[in-house]
Amino acid sequence: MRVNIQLRCTECNEENYISTKNKKNNPERIEKKKFCPRCNKQTIHREKR
Repeated sequence: MRVNIQLRCTECNEENYISTKNKKNNPERIEKKKFCPRCNKQTIHREKR
């Protein structure tokens, strides 16, 4: 039931991270605060569709 997802920066739209999630427990898109090397700061990364 776990699937791989890509996380995209909300400011520069670069895909920086790969994570997993359980679709049954989290059907909505997840957001994580991660470091973006392009922006050189911590930004919110959302799940790419």
